Amino acid sequence: MMKTVDASPEKLSQVMAAIPKDRPIVMLNMLKFRERAIYPDGTSDCSGREAYRRYSQVAAKMVAQVGGNPGGWMGAVHGTLIGPDGESWDSILLVEYPSIQAFKRMLATPEYQACTVHRMAALEDSRLICTVKSDRAA
Repeated sequence: MMKTVDASPEKLSQVMAAIPKDRPIVMLNMLKFRERAIYPDGTSDCSGREAYRRYSQVAAKMVAQVGGNPGGWMGAVHGTLIGPDGESWDSILLVEYPSIQAFKRMLATPEYQACTVHRMAALEDSRLICTVKSDRAA
């Protein structure tokens, strides 16, 4: 299975176009940390978890600035009941935004863009799934 830690511009555009503009969203983050963070210059001065903590400190402020809830829910993963063999996650995080436009505004800020170096250094693999609350049960 291919490991991914960042969205392509094409995928980002597809999701942005598909999400209703006036509805709150919740981003499901599935995170697998590197044992040691790997920064672009090759340095590894901390664990992947510590690098993600560095990212989270700035990202949480940016989420709040666009009206979101950065601390929706976070939990450690202890096992997968349904999922591909070999796929495992360290943490799951839910982050709420008032709209897809708020998420897009956050992504465009220089402060957010600067902190993503820590996210990239931290993660071995990840998933970011954009959800919109359904009006009724599936």
